[in-house]
Amino acid sequence: MPASSSTLAVASAPPPGAERASAGGRPEPSGSEFAPLLRQVRDAGLLRRRTGWYAAMIAVNALATGAVWTAVVLLGGTGTWWVLALALPAAVLSARTGFIGHDAGHQQIAAGRRANRVLALLHGNLLLGMGASWWTDKHNRHHANPNHVGKDPDVEVGALVWSRAQAVEREGFARWLTKHQARLFFPMLLLEGLALKVASFQDLRRLSGRDRAVEGGLLVAHLAGYTALLLCALPPAQAVVFALLHHALIGLHLGCAFAPNHKGMAMPEEGARWGHLRRQVLTSRNVRGNPVTDFMLGGLNYQVEHHLMPSLPRPHLRLAQPLVRAHCARLGVPYTETGLLDSYRQALGHMHDVGAPLR
Repeated sequence: MPASSSTLAVASAPPPGAERASAGGRPEPSGSEFAPLLRQVRDAGLLRRRTGWYAAMIAVNALATGAVWTAVVLLGGTGTWWVLALALPAAVLSARTGFIGHDAGHQQIAAGRRANRVLALLHGNLLLGMGASWWTDKHNRHHANPNHVGKDPDVEVGALVWSRAQAVEREGFARWLTKHQARLFFPMLLLEGLALKVASFQDLRRLSGRDRAVEGGLLVAHLAGYTALLLCALPPAQAVVFALLHHALIGLHLGCAFAPNHKGMAMPEEGARWGHLRRQVLTSRNVRGNPVTDFMLGGLNYQVEHHLMPSLPRPHLRLAQPLVRAHCARLGVPYTETGLLDSYRQALGHMHDVGAPLR
């Protein structure tokens, strides 16, 4: 664990069997390290839904998004290239839309799964062009086994790799990419906005029947509406440049929100039997919160709390933090929290270290 992070207590490797798992894959709280913490959070009323808060946030985000795109239409009619400056607020609001879809996928917003599913489809497929089912399947597997190679899709071999064992197997251009992946990380995020849409369309093959029709139809509706809006508002050349810039900034924004969370944290070895609390806390890193950080990172800077209780409403994450931190201190489990810039330094340092055998 990086020395610059704020860590409460020092613990040895987690003992095996610290917590049992239920048949559904969820942690079994009886007799576990997690159970007392869960009771504290429940008794504090932090598990209750915040539908009013979310309704207000969704409404503000929709109005702001509408205002930005109205400005694109009005300014586009003048022929000025300054319209491209609106790609920045459009990207920020698109990321906010993605955060809403994220929360709906975790059942944070509404009491019923059906309502959360509708919200995820609207904010993911229709408004952002990112498949809700694709994201939910991938993200749930990540939450179940964070940073576990072979189980967590976020540390699978792709454009980037996350362990030296993965790095030494790279060949050709992929080997060069891994060798320099730390310095290439942020530039590569500029492609992530488009990559999310491509992956969502590819995932339709996994779906069947009504789900494929609904998700595919909404993705096509997003693509058609987005294209039509830009071509009606802007000359073709400006429309293409605006779309590329918009998606590059979306990818950079979302990547910057997710990068600090787990990169450089503990990576469980095969056969490790960590309980729910240790599995989530030891693999997650918090970024110190303030109004700007909370807004830009969509509450994901409280990553430890989010991973321990994924359905905890976003506005309650910071309220649960003192309870989680104190509970970890009592158990002697390291709780990692650092500043935003230092979180990037740690993540990039890990990526640089992974590529060391190739240099």
